[in-house]
Amino acid sequence: MTVWMTAIKGMGLGLAIAAPVGPIGLLCIRRSLAQGRWIGLATGLGAATADGFYGGIAGFGLTAVSDRLMAQAWALQLLGGLFLVYLGWNTARSTPATAAAPVTSRGLIGAYGSTFLLTLTNPATILSFVAMFAGLGLVSAERGPWEAQALVLGVFLGSALWWLCLSWGVTFFSPYLTPARMIWLNRLAGAAIFSFGGVALGALLIPSP
Repeated sequence: MTVWMTAIKGMGLGLAIAAPVGPIGLLCIRRSLAQGRWIGLATGLGAATADGFYGGIAGFGLTAVSDRLMAQAWALQLLGGLFLVYLGWNTARSTPATAAAPVTSRGLIGAYGSTFLLTLTNPATILSFVAMFAGLGLVSAERGPWEAQALVLGVFLGSALWWLCLSWGVTFFSPYLTPARMIWLNRLAGAAIFSFGGVALGALLIPSP
C-alpha cells in the first residue's frame, strides 16, 4: 500500500510540475495544432521524461549529481535561453501548413528530443522537486528502492497524463483555425516563447546577491 500511495503522490507532483503554462506548454499547443496530436504528445513526453529524470535525482537522493548540475546552472540556462529564442523566432516566422504533415518516426523523435533537452537545461527544477517532496512528506532516509522507483514512475505518469490531455484536447479547436488565424497563432506563440528565452538570458546578467 505504501508503494501505491507513493506512486499516487508522485503522479500528483508530476501534474503540478507540468500543468503551469510555460514555453513547453506553448510549444506543445502550437505543434499539436500545426502538426497533429501525435507530434504534440511526443513534445510533451520529452518534458515528462526530463521531469522523471529530475524527480529521480531528488527521489533517490543523488546529491552528487544534483550538485554537479547546479554547478553548471549558468551554462545550462544560457543554452536553454538561446534555444528558446531560436524556437520562438522560428515559430513566429513559420508559415502554416495547408495540410497535416505525415507522422514519421523522425518527426516524433525530433519533437521528443527537443523538449527533453530543453527541459534538462533548467536544473533549478531539482530544487522544485526537493521542496515539493519535502512538503508532501516524500523525503525519507528509510525509503526503499521500490518506493523511490514508484515515486519516479508516478512523476512521469502524472506529467505524461497532462501532456496527453493538452495535446489531444487542443486539437478539437483545429477546425476553427483558418490559415490567417494560424499565422497570428504562430506569431503570438513565437513571441511568447522568444520572451521566455529573453527573460532567461536577461537573468544571467543580474549579479547574484
